[in-house]
Amino acid sequence: MLNLSNVLDASAAAHPAAEAVVCGPIRITYEALKAKSDKLASGLTAMGVGPGSIVAMACPNIPAFPEIYFAILKTGATVLPVSLLLKAPEITYLLEHSEAVAFLCFEGSEALPIGAEGKAAFDGVESCRHFAWIPAPGASAVPEGEATVETWKDAGQDRFEAVIRSGDDTAVVIYTSGTTGRPKGAELTHMNLISHALVICNSAKVSHEDTILVALPLFHVFAQICQMVAGIGAAARLVLLPRFTAPDCARLMREEGVNRFSGVPTMYWALLNDTTIPDEDVAAIRETLTFASSGGASLPVEILERFEERFGTPILEGYGLSETSPAVSNHSPSQVRKPGTCGTPLWGIQVQVVDEEDRPVPTGERGEIVVRGHCVMKGYLKDPEATKEAFRGGWFHTGDIGIFDTDGYLSIVDRKKEMIIRGGMNVYPREIEEVMITHPDISLVAVIGIPDERVGQEVKAFVVPAAGAAPEPAEIVSWCKDRMAAFKYPRSIEVRDALPMNATGKIQKRALIAES
Repeated sequence: MLNLSNVLDASAAAHPAAEAVVCGPIRITYEALKAKSDKLASGLTAMGVGPGSIVAMACPNIPAFPEIYFAILKTGATVLPVSLLLKAPEITYLLEHSEAVAFLCFEGSEALPIGAEGKAAFDGVESCRHFAWIPAPGASAVPEGEATVETWKDAGQDRFEAVIRSGDDTAVVIYTSGTTGRPKGAELTHMNLISHALVICNSAKVSHEDTILVALPLFHVFAQICQMVAGIGAAARLVLLPRFTAPDCARLMREEGVNRFSGVPTMYWALLNDTTIPDEDVAAIRETLTFASSGGASLPVEILERFEERFGTPILEGYGLSETSPAVSNHSPSQVRKPGTCGTPLWGIQVQVVDEEDRPVPTGERGEIVVRGHCVMKGYLKDPEATKEAFRGGWFHTGDIGIFDTDGYLSIVDRKKEMIIRGGMNVYPREIEEVMITHPDISLVAVIGIPDERVGQEVKAFVVPAAGAAPEPAEIVSWCKDRMAAFKYPRSIEVRDALPMNATGKIQKRALIAES
């Protein structure tokens, strides 16, 4: 029997009374989490959800996330996590492209206003037959009479046996933006994720004794697999933080005795630079935190060293992508740490650095990173051409430029693609450009990433006005903000009469980057 939900069922059988999830005053045991997941899975099955179905969910870091996630998997269906930062048109595309049959959406809050956007997106998608609200913990503002997750659970039975799936069946689809401007759905299989979770647990020494603070958003593959799935597989205790702030993060570490934390560089930057964190929290973290890891973007060595000095815990860097489930390499706690590198390939994963002809380059020379092994997706959903291109020669081509040193440690030195990494989130210039070019006062636009101390890279757009127009930068920023997720829209706009181009008319972004 193979189903990613088996990791929850096995831990519930071995440690039924142990706390699985903590979120504020809410504390749920493994036995209770399994029961909630079983009941919802039964309700979903009664509605016709099963193998071949894709079910979308937009949910913050609250107990409903693992409950819903594993319930969808138990039916034999595929989970489609939706970012809470997306706007209605972006959500509509995901639902339409995936042909999702149902959408479970968080009702929203002032900080995470996904509710209205999610409902608007659902209303226009023919394939999506079912919609239910995920109520906020505590006082709910779900419109009276509308379906909620509890409504669907009430239609089910108390016990549910997970549907058997093959290892190559798709468990989760993670949409990741591409240079074509449209997101691509990476199909991660049950075998991808079960084997990867086990490898991560072994490499990072995750155990039942651990308390893991999940501050990264669970809709992101990093937290979803490396923390939630791996943590539940080890029957660890997950402390969920719905929305990251440095003071809340530090407070929870102290109050819950957290010993494991993973974050993106901007989180570590915030923990170092927030002057409101009490000394008692810093002291508690120094006492209990034994494991800290970073991914999503390169971590400046200065931040790594300052964090260890202040909080007493070394940060272990890793490297991965949505298409690789996600981890490719890391620093194991038992391994010699090399600051500035992202460790060595995980067990069962082969990594090469190749030239433009896909030939391995000598040690110490840079080239494109290619990967194969148990972690690599089976392909992009409904996109055979992109899949074929990504798997040239039987290796997955990451588009990232790296170097191996003589000890086998991998360093990321550049991006082959034009991707911007803002606060650990991938931002693709062409996707932004295609939206901005629809502004009536813009005739030409180029988007680049510029260095930023807080978020690593900030999004900057250069625009050439339409004839007779005189666009104001602040107005363009506001216009973009209404049409793009918060992590995507440009904060900086520069209006120019022309953009540098080569002989074929291609905008020379390297020149713009050099000038910025």
